[in-house]
Amino acid sequence: MPLARSLSVTSLSGLEEWDEEFELEDAVLFEIAWEVANKVGGIYTVIQTKARLTAEEWGENYFLVGPYVESNVRTQVELIEPPNPALKRTIDKMNASGCKYVAQSEDPPHVVAHFHEWLAGLGLVLCRHRQLPVATIFTTHATLLGRYLCAGNVDFYNKLAEFNVDKEAGDRQIYHRYCLERAAAHCAHVFTTVSQITAIEAEHLLKRKPDVVTPNGLNVKKFSAVHEFQNLHAQSKNRIQEFVRGHFYGHLDFNLDKCLFLFIAGRYEFSNKGADIFLEALARLNYLLRVNHSDVTVIAFFIMPARTNNFNVETLKGQAVRKQLWDTAHTVKERFGKKLYESLLVGQLPDVSKMLDKEDFTMMKRAIFATQRQCQPPICTHNMLEDSSDPILNCVRRIGLFNSSADRVKIIFHPEFLSSTSPLLPMDYEEFVRGCHLGVFPSYYEPWGYTPAECTVMGIPSISTNLSGFGCFMEEHITDPTAYGIYILDRRFRGVDESCNQLTSFLFQFCKQSRRQRIIQRNRTERLSDLLDWRYLGKYYISARHMALAKAFPDTYLYEPHDPTSTTGFRYPRPASVPPSPALSRHSSPRHSEAEDNDEDERYDEDLEAEKDRVNIRQPYSMPFKNKPSAANGANESSDGDGSEKN
Repeated sequence: MPLARSLSVTSLSGLEEWDEEFELEDAVLFEIAWEVANKVGGIYTVIQTKARLTAEEWGENYFLVGPYVESNVRTQVELIEPPNPALKRTIDKMNASGCKYVAQSEDPPHVVAHFHEWLAGLGLVLCRHRQLPVATIFTTHATLLGRYLCAGNVDFYNKLAEFNVDKEAGDRQIYHRYCLERAAAHCAHVFTTVSQITAIEAEHLLKRKPDVVTPNGLNVKKFSAVHEFQNLHAQSKNRIQEFVRGHFYGHLDFNLDKCLFLFIAGRYEFSNKGADIFLEALARLNYLLRVNHSDVTVIAFFIMPARTNNFNVETLKGQAVRKQLWDTAHTVKERFGKKLYESLLVGQLPDVSKMLDKEDFTMMKRAIFATQRQCQPPICTHNMLEDSSDPILNCVRRIGLFNSSADRVKIIFHPEFLSSTSPLLPMDYEEFVRGCHLGVFPSYYEPWGYTPAECTVMGIPSISTNLSGFGCFMEEHITDPTAYGIYILDRRFRGVDESCNQLTSFLFQFCKQSRRQRIIQRNRTERLSDLLDWRYLGKYYISARHMALAKAFPDTYLYEPHDPTSTTGFRYPRPASVPPSPALSRHSSPRHSEAEDNDEDERYDEDLEAEKDRVNIRQPYSMPFKNKPSAANGANESSDGDGSEKN
């Protein structure tokens, strides 16, 4: 089944500025989700990052509704009095009945209720069943049945049209939840999902074609200095290098300046997130680096939370040894500096042979002996509760990557989310990502994919797949994603072994890049961040809300959806130079040799290329929110036929 462009809104330029403006002063928006101030997964990030833009549009008429979790309320919620009198009466009445969260307020004339995922879907179904005057939107970020089917190692996308959805849901004992999700999708005035690939999935599993695709965005922070993010990369990379020095003490026989940091992060779904194919590709990459006598060392981090009982003693010892060596070196340096200072004070050149005495050598010898290690550096930084059955560790045992001196690829499994308060690797996730060279996310099931999107915003190249929403989005809007540091792995039309070979090729080509080529590629990647800014992607949510208002209140609001065939969207063109890959290198592109990094004859102008990229995306504009009341009268209801009644 081809992944064809078939939705009402499919490209960034598919949404023009509206001819008719919307009067929102007498409307109220409620956004309902289980992850409002309650971090469980990616929906929390969607709602949190989108809130600022939505509040700018709706002002005090925007309300988020979620579960009342006392610990989250203390840290994430500021308790205030409701500004709306009708809402205050509703809250007081519900609190008196023992209810700790707000559902809706019926007093305003026009209410929009946006429900995320099946957990919130019951409220939508009841709104329609009780015929409440509420415009409803339902967004599925990933179908419930799709997650279960992919976890069962089925050929999901090739058999999508063949599944007996009722039987499959019943066999997995989720039929009641599946029915709730499907009912919410059909009852909503407007049904949306987060990507083209998930839209096709929803059409087959939920039996309704989404009205709008609403890609997930981020709040993009632009630096006043163009290359400030490169400086942040260098600072964070230095902190990761310090951790590596401790983790590999006694076996630090590789050059950290020629060391590349790769990582994969997310929920511990071994196959769905692509950890299986990543490990296999690392084994093949290790072979290629060894037979080609490469001086590059790859360290791959797996940041996936699993059940543990504590830090690994050997890992903690490594950081303690590193700190002890640093303290010893600092002490010797202080003693050396004092003797040098005193020698210069009396006007004599120092006798280098007398600058270090016997005590200094004794201190340094003790420090060296402390770094002796009889075992290999550990793979896992924690003690796993289910070591013998852990998928990552079992795969590592099968492929034989044990961090030995002969291996050019090393593996570090950190089965816990990163934290700046950790005694082991004291970095938060954003800082860690900035310090890495490449994010690898070869997911088989990824409705959107926030991890590669976060990499892009921070200027870090990433590998995604054509089965992820992010990968499909980038393929649609960039002529040559690889040239911009977005590697799209084909897991849709290739077998596992072919996909693994392609991933290995991506990794090997990346390892062959020079430092200058990687810097240029990061510059290009960071320039794509505008594509993922809520200032652009937020217009999809605005379109969905306007569509819902027009369907629920046709006498007041008018919305005419755009014909997808009337626009071809826009695409970032290929850069002025050839993509920074040694396999494609020409005279006009950055070259592989480190010795030629300062070649001034190279016809490459980074600033000029950046300016050409900037003209390919329009500047954010303020959405029109006001409208004359008379302009909405007499609105036709023709658009209502393509919404909640469509199967």
